[in-house]
Amino acid sequence: MTRSWTQPARKMFPGIALFILAVLIASCAPASPPAPTTAPAAQPTTAPAATVAPTRPPAGPATSAPTTAAAAPTVAPTTAAATTVPAKPVAKGGLRKSASGYKGTLSLWVLGYTPGNQFANPFDLAVAQFMADNPDIKVEITGYPPNDEGFTKLTAAVQSGQGIDLLRLPSDRLPAFVKDDLLTPIDDFMTADDKADILPNLIDVVRLKNNKAYAWPLWVVPMGMYLNKDVFAEAKVDLPPKDWTYDQFVDTAKKVTFKRANGEQVYGFSGFIDPGVINTWGLWMNEDPSVRIIGKDGKFGFNNAATASALQRFADLALVHKVTPPDFGSMKDSDVKGGFTNKQLAMIVDATGPAAQFKADKVNFEIYPIPSYKGNRVTVGAIGLIAVTAIKDKTKLTAAMDLGRYLTSGEVQIDVPPGGSAATGFYLAPGARKSVKVADPLDKFIPMLPDMWVSPIINNWAPLTRLFHPEYQNIVFGKEKPADGMKKINDEANKLIAAP
Repeated sequence: MTRSWTQPARKMFPGIALFILAVLIASCAPASPPAPTTAPAAQPTTAPAATVAPTRPPAGPATSAPTTAAAAPTVAPTTAAATTVPAKPVAKGGLRKSASGYKGTLSLWVLGYTPGNQFANPFDLAVAQFMADNPDIKVEITGYPPNDEGFTKLTAAVQSGQGIDLLRLPSDRLPAFVKDDLLTPIDDFMTADDKADILPNLIDVVRLKNNKAYAWPLWVVPMGMYLNKDVFAEAKVDLPPKDWTYDQFVDTAKKVTFKRANGEQVYGFSGFIDPGVINTWGLWMNEDPSVRIIGKDGKFGFNNAATASALQRFADLALVHKVTPPDFGSMKDSDVKGGFTNKQLAMIVDATGPAAQFKADKVNFEIYPIPSYKGNRVTVGAIGLIAVTAIKDKTKLTAAMDLGRYLTSGEVQIDVPPGGSAATGFYLAPGARKSVKVADPLDKFIPMLPDMWVSPIINNWAPLTRLFHPEYQNIVFGKEKPADGMKKINDEANKLIAAP
């Protein structure tokens, strides 16, 4: 039996049991949906000394399937439903209908959106339905990628005060926007039905300045291990037990690292490492409950012997066991997902998002929990949100809030059910409302939620991860000892954590 724990982000997961129960109860609700995920990723800060070509992405449109983002906002915004909606939807009423009286355009920036891909189509379809119910409102969608570069572009656009009305973002990015008064609290716009439907512990997560809730909770995004069953079959390796340990994971990764008859190398494992993501952290944070970026004393928690041991154990996947591609640590997100789709990678660690694309691409895969270590299991993750900017026009603000409510509701899953261009539906992960039910393969993530550690909601989360990232890469590349890297950044990390 594994031992799990949780470090709450503010008040987050003391109530995780309530969340799981609510999701299970919601199985009585209508069919479920998952949604958009991601896109290309920026190059990491340090490159490894590798001479072998990086893992190639899949052929065709499946080249971008990242975990939380998509097309860079340098591309002109797309009017939703322009090309992906087979027929013009008919007005249905309900939460889809805005009573604001607003006439004009709403700009929605979506983490995980690339026009036309399997992750963008659900948002296109949902927004098309909203526009059918509100013919005087036009919604334009702009995607941004799931990496440091993408979040920097998003921040600059929001700070400009022009061009963004709503945005989909992970919870760890919320405090910086709230600190600068760039978002509008949703408290005055939540109805009694909203308060009864949204899981209370998720509303607590987004309560920041003056105890106001600054975003509509959309979904909870845990990380899991994706296993390519075709690669396992080719290597004649049985799938491991789902309650696997880290040692079993390493042993499995070794067995599914092999060279094909044509000379093509297959690797047992990979994952995306970037300042903007925490995908791989659960594989070493399971060392000990003390291995947390912010410790119980409120200070930088990675400058200790347990973390040094954990990081070295993780780096040894590349340095000792040789089960990762030569560019592991600097691979683009699209290359990680592409390698998995193309059967060049047997296992990858990722969030719920890629499940829709893999299913659409007919990848034969299974989803496992992160392996435990010494009885400890940690699933890292974040909460997906839809926030509304500080819009001065009250009529437009109300319309934006109405769209935010609809895009996080149970109604949107009815409008965008699984199948067709929406693949697995609208919802990309277990939903934040009791009325939302997720279907296969997303339901495979529900058992992982009790082990979930949510990235801390602090103002300087982004600069803190940027500070950690070069050391993390250099440890993976074998250029630095973990203890030295964490000691080097300890003082600066504490300043960032303590900053208001």
